Amino acid sequence: MMDSNQVLQLKAVFDGIVHTTEDGTEFWYARELQTVLGYNRWEYFDLAVKKAVTSAENSGCTVTDHFRGAPKMVQIGSGATREVADYMLTRYACYLIAQNGDPRKPEIAFAQAYFALQTRKQELIEQRISDLNRVQQRQQLRTSEKRLSQNIYERGVDDRGFARIRSKGDSALFGGRTTEEMKIQYGVKSGPLADVLPPVTLAAKNLATEMTNLNVEQKDLQGESSITHEHVQNNSSVRSMLLGRGIRPEDLPPEEDIKKLERRLKSEEKKLAKGKDVLK
Repeated sequence: MMDSNQVLQLKAVFDGIVHTTEDGTEFWYARELQTVLGYNRWEYFDLAVKKAVTSAENSGCTVTDHFRGAPKMVQIGSGATREVADYMLTRYACYLIAQNGDPRKPEIAFAQAYFALQTRKQELIEQRISDLNRVQQRQQLRTSEKRLSQNIYERGVDDRGFARIRSKGDSALFGGRTTEEMKIQYGVKSGPLADVLPPVTLAAKNLATEMTNLNVEQKDLQGESSITHEHVQNNSSVRSMLLGRGIRPEDLPPEEDIKKLERRLKSEEKKLAKGKDVLK
């Protein structure tokens, strides 16, 4: 997760490559964007541009409103020049390109937030980066729990057994408080507890679940009892690590329901796609 200084530094870099047309529309040159997004070779970046063009077509946009060819002459030595491909890109085009990058890279994660917003205020960018991080962590937990469910089903444990294993793991992580007790504490009336957990708790649950998956597979643990013991031990170990850093997961406040957050992020993306900033 980026801190405020990293966001501020990246903001200065991205602000520095903004251009404006005569009618006041902001745009970015692809070759400048390539550099700040960390692509070393144009060929690789051009693939990302082409994927973004396809995404724009699929969303019903007029591609030329957002991607405008802008070839330029560059020097190649001894005074000679040659033409190279480039594009003028709208904010929406840049957003689609960033969506094709690896969000674990700070510059890509920042770009996804920066171009999704119709403002470049640092605090809003920081909030969106935080929101995207939480959505990603929730998805990782869904994936690891799905894998655990498959693992234990193959080892003679049914859905009810899986629920019991997961609940006892939660109790170990939350200092003896059951899943239902944590739901009551957080005011969760329906849906999974994980949907309102803060990022650090999501990461903790995911780590414990992945540890259980690994040991269940490598040790070929069988039956509910042995898998429960493994899962409880892993959650206890993760809790001890958190306590060692002064973090008590049961004392952390809940976050916005993840489903509401995902809908809000999608809504912002739709507003960006329907925006009036086009290349004329």
